[in-house]
Amino acid sequence: MEEIEKLTAELKLRGFSPLTVRNYKFFVEKFLEKTNKKTEELSQGDVKLYLSGMFDTKSKNTILLAAASLKFFFNRVLKKEIGEIPMPKKEKKLPEVLTKEEIKKLINSADTLKSRLIISMLYSTGLRVSELVNLKVNDLNLDEKTGWVRKGKGSKDRLFVMSETLAEEIKEYLDEKNENKFVFSKEKALTTRNIQKIVQGAKRRAGITKKTTPHALRHSFATHLLEQGTDIRTIQTMLGHASLSTTQVYTHISSEQIKKVKNPLDGLVFEERK
Repeated sequence: MEEIEKLTAELKLRGFSPLTVRNYKFFVEKFLEKTNKKTEELSQGDVKLYLSGMFDTKSKNTILLAAASLKFFFNRVLKKEIGEIPMPKKEKKLPEVLTKEEIKKLINSADTLKSRLIISMLYSTGLRVSELVNLKVNDLNLDEKTGWVRKGKGSKDRLFVMSETLAEEIKEYLDEKNENKFVFSKEKALTTRNIQKIVQGAKRRAGITKKTTPHALRHSFATHLLEQGTDIRTIQTMLGHASLSTTQVYTHISSEQIKKVKNPLDGLVFEERK
């Protein structure tokens, strides 16, 4: 379909990530199938009707993504203005965070060395799963326990650090896999689905009941850094967040810090009760 090809080209020219390209194409294709109109006949009313039909079955965040996709399509591809469309506020769910003991159980429950290193890397570096699968051997400096995310979210490069123990283990692993182009694969990058399955398998074997995903390991990394006193702006840089407000969600989820607060009642002195 010509319109979808134009949409893909516009998204790529503006540096959108492969995931965003895929999502925008999905919603635009569904919209065009649903309306079954010629593009010159499409209007704001068609967009409103399509989005309103999603409210009974889709989350607010999904509807917002669909709206963004259609707005981009109308503005950049069809060269039409669709104006403002009233939308619900984005759902703000606090991310699931594993305790350090749960992280330990998860790593120990990996069924292969490669799986254990992948889970350890996600937690030790705070990398997004898309960043981890595209990590190349040449991006690492294991002697300095560092690496580079190349063209991460927003097409930005960023430095990351890992634990000394993990750096040594990765070095030994890559000595055995000396033909690898990517850290965890030979010629072609793993899919994010591969990593999700690895984490899910370890979660099941570890008996962890919390929602445990690769992104939960990133959340746990940030929360544990905050709990040990790392400055939030440093955490922002390590996570690759463009805005500090994105990182500040972790100030609301650090349960360990809340537990350590001295209760004011304990500071009051009462006469001994008889």
